[in-house]
Amino acid sequence: MNWFQVGRSIQKSDTLMRLAIPAKLKLEIGLRFLATGDSLSSIQYQYRVPKCSISKFLPDVFDAIYESLRDYIRVPETVSEWNDIQKGFNDLWNFPHCVGCIEGKHILLQCPRNLTSQYYNYKGTFSIVLLAMVDHDYNFTFIDIGSYGNIADGGIFAKSSLMRDIENNQISLPEGAVILGDSAFPLKTYLMKPYPSRNDLSEAQKIYNYRHCHARHVIDYSLGMLTSRFRVFKAPIRLHPETVAKLVKSACALHNWIRKSNKEVMTMGTEDHDYGRIKGNDKAEAMANIMPSQHRHYMPEALERRDELARYFIGEGALSWQYQMIE
Repeated sequence: MNWFQVGRSIQKSDTLMRLAIPAKLKLEIGLRFLATGDSLSSIQYQYRVPKCSISKFLPDVFDAIYESLRDYIRVPETVSEWNDIQKGFNDLWNFPHCVGCIEGKHILLQCPRNLTSQYYNYKGTFSIVLLAMVDHDYNFTFIDIGSYGNIADGGIFAKSSLMRDIENNQISLPEGAVILGDSAFPLKTYLMKPYPSRNDLSEAQKIYNYRHCHARHVIDYSLGMLTSRFRVFKAPIRLHPETVAKLVKSACALHNWIRKSNKEVMTMGTEDHDYGRIKGNDKAEAMANIMPSQHRHYMPEALERRDELARYFIGEGALSWQYQMIE
């Protein structure tokens, strides 16, 4: 991280009336809030900075952190970068042609004044939604934060810049590449979701669902690492929704920066190849899932793409231990 750039962005000038709060102290308070989730009332006594001042400069601190680290979160731009992710998912998670896993999570808020209906979600709490895509190595490659909590399904993806750029060919995915989502997302040729749960699934469909969910552990553990490292996400955040959006962006950027700078600092889920199970327990239990999509009118090409993968998983791509996982 370019600490000089962050400090220059948040440092104010001294005046005849008072000395400005040092940039270093502002950054320490911002990181303390992210790491612990302590109330501003508590932090003001620890750092001897008034609560009103902290609430005023926190948005600037989060903005400065994100601007300094924004290059650590980006959608791949070259064929080589996409191929590296595809190879990672195939080698580590046994899912070919995968270029990312996508998930939507509710970031809980304290009830905002005069805006209750917009942020009130199906869980009976208040939230904004984080839409995130990660690569095979637990790094965020795309984030979209700020959708209202009352948007309950794949509509969050439909309004995202990721879907718009893919469908307008602004993002050139490799031929046959897929992103893995859960039941909250629509089924598209480039976005796979599991077969609907029912008793009459064929063996190929059950195997596909297992392999799909098995690979999607990577997004669960990525968000789990985020909430474990930044405990502010463990409880409703007592800040204005716009400030919470800035907080989430800065936390995701810090997550990637830490992962790419020093991978040994956080334990992650690893695969037991003998039994096909994931070791580790870092999951985003403090974040609520978005609701399943009610959309059922899928393009035939998308259905055929999923069926093609299902046939591959019981044919050329079969694993010795996969059948015991669906018994």
